[in-house]
Amino acid sequence: MKLQNIFDKNKEWVQSKLDIDEDYFKNLSKGQSPEILYIGCSDSRVTAEELMGVSPGDAFVHRNIANMVPNTDLSAMSVIDYALTHLKVKHVVVCGHYYCGGVKAAMQSADLGILNPWLRNIRDVYRIHRDELNAIENEDERYNRLVELNVQEQCVNVIKTSQYQKAFADRQVVVHGWVFDIHSGKLIDLKIDFEDKLKDIQEIYRIS
Repeated sequence: MKLQNIFDKNKEWVQSKLDIDEDYFKNLSKGQSPEILYIGCSDSRVTAEELMGVSPGDAFVHRNIANMVPNTDLSAMSVIDYALTHLKVKHVVVCGHYYCGGVKAAMQSADLGILNPWLRNIRDVYRIHRDELNAIENEDERYNRLVELNVQEQCVNVIKTSQYQKAFADRQVVVHGWVFDIHSGKLIDLKIDFEDKLKDIQEIYRIS
């Protein structure tokens, strides 16, 4: 890839927007009011806005390896705080994808250096759901099921936060768990009952 091509493509993109609306960038610079916080994987094949079909300004995006939401991660917690407390988003989406390299790495017994503490969060997901996962004989199916269960557990991690619980009490913010199927290009809604999850964890994690 020639980096100069990126700047050439940028010029084409700018002009395409101005051809439709000469005030496009002027309006864009006035601020943002997205309705969605999207938490996804850093994988180069999974681009948030493109797969959702949304435009700049429609989604506040946070990406990291394997779409994780560790409550000890300052970056993820800062994003959640800003999105819920200041941007007042209405939806929080945690989106994983099948054939995720981070999830695959977590399934292997290997010393991956600096990645070890990060991947340990995914291994904890495997431990929690070990009986179900070990009962799946096909390795690819087990791998993809762990992708889904990881999304579910990261949704729970969102629900645990004080910022989310306050936002839910204030305006019924909804948490969604999705998976992107790279083979088909389709988004899959895991239909996680977030209200049931909220009730389940509030016995321990309720903030007030």
